[in-house]
Amino acid sequence: MIDYQIRGENISTTEAIENYIKMRLEKLNNYIDANNNPIAHVNLRKYNEKTFKVEVTMPLPFLTLRAEETQSDFYSAVDLVSAKLLRQIRKFKTRVNRKSREKGFKGIDFNEQVDPLVPEEAEDKKLEVIRRKTLSLKPMDLEEAALQMEMLDHDFFLFLNADTNQLDIIYKRDDGKYGLIETENVESSK
Repeated sequence: MIDYQIRGENISTTEAIENYIKMRLEKLNNYIDANNNPIAHVNLRKYNEKTFKVEVTMPLPFLTLRAEETQSDFYSAVDLVSAKLLRQIRKFKTRVNRKSREKGFKGIDFNEQVDPLVPEEAEDKKLEVIRRKTLSLKPMDLEEAALQMEMLDHDFFLFLNADTNQLDIIYKRDDGKYGLIETENVESSK
């Protein structure tokens, strides 16, 4: 069973709203193993121009599902987010999990149910890399990484964090502030 953490900004989360969100996201239970203790972090926002933004993030082992949608109708936004999450699961299942299972990896246990409302994507669509870059990583602190990113006029920058000796990514957010993605080594079970 999915646990829900529903938060609203400029909108009160009524019982009817929470029940609708749970009803629409309940379909995900058919695909996600309950042993993973899934938690859906749901953020709702109402903007002055009478539009609603629905964001759902579900961290799972080796995968994070995330979708957001902005619509003038709150219920339409929830429906579209639900459909996006189902498509992400299908994409992960057909492209990545199949290869992992062949190697004996057990990350996420997906049931074989198919939702008729979610269109099938082309399963054999080949990944096409159109550009390749090579980086020489020198240790640097966060401020230097931000400066390098700005000098290159990029939205993100991969660097070797001098403090942690790990690969990290600094990125520019839509609000003009910065975000940091810190990496950690994960032991794979064999």
